[in-house]
Amino acid sequence: MRSEQEMMDLIINIANEDERIRAVYMNGSRTNPNVSKDIFQDYDIVYVVKETKPFIEDKDWLNNFGDILILQEPEKNSQNFGVLTEFEQSYGYLMLFKDGNRIDLHFETKEHMLGHYINDKLTLPLLDKDNSLPTIQEPTDVDYHVKKPTETMYLSCCNDFWWCQQNVAKSIWRDELPYAKFMMDCVIRNNLNRMVSWWIGTDNNFQVSTGKVGNYYKKQLPESYWNLYIATYSDGSYENMWDSLFIAGELFRMIANDIATYLSFSYPEHEDEAMSVYLRQVRYLPSNAKQIFT
Repeated sequence: MRSEQEMMDLIINIANEDERIRAVYMNGSRTNPNVSKDIFQDYDIVYVVKETKPFIEDKDWLNNFGDILILQEPEKNSQNFGVLTEFEQSYGYLMLFKDGNRIDLHFETKEHMLGHYINDKLTLPLLDKDNSLPTIQEPTDVDYHVKKPTETMYLSCCNDFWWCQQNVAKSIWRDELPYAKFMMDCVIRNNLNRMVSWWIGTDNNFQVSTGKVGNYYKKQLPESYWNLYIATYSDGSYENMWDSLFIAGELFRMIANDIATYLSFSYPEHEDEAMSVYLRQVRYLPSNAKQIFT
């Protein structure tokens, strides 16, 4: 596997030798001083070019970076699903190489760069042939820090978390596994993750990032909370899903009350209690039941 120095030298040398490439910068985890480096980190690289078309038409040019194991073209895939894209302004190749390295390489025009460059504070300039890159500060992940919720946001999260649990309950009763798993793993988990992130924010004075989708939860949560969080994941067994659903409620209740105390909010106990009663009733409801409550 090529080293970080070898990869960075390659990225810069290719740009230096190609007059069509006028500037290079990097963003992502490799520019974040708070992220530990490992062998799976990709190189998020942007080449500022005169025009994108030549690089779109000549994919063989990509072989300069090494032997490609698999390639993805995000903009092309998006267009195939009906999303409007502007290839002439920006285009990307995500490349995983046979040695295990990965480069997420994007080409953009100078005009596109000027409209986006300063928006990401995790940006590090690497090469600027024309002095066209705007001046920026040292990379910082401040834009990715957990944001303090308003009470309205907090209450909406609580309401959606508890409300959507009845969708899991009825789907299990109906033996509709895909919908039950979707509601649990996507909708309910999204609200749980939001509350977990806010809890971590309160514990760190909102000066911390939890990663893309809670990447750092294990490091940032107390062991007791982390063990509960793990238990919110289940397989395709309905009994295990029920257990995970109640554990998710237990964890949510604890951290939401912690946040309410910290931010002087009022936790909606009535929603919690009402849905908990409903869930306990539906869990043991016979499959041939004619009514939910007797």
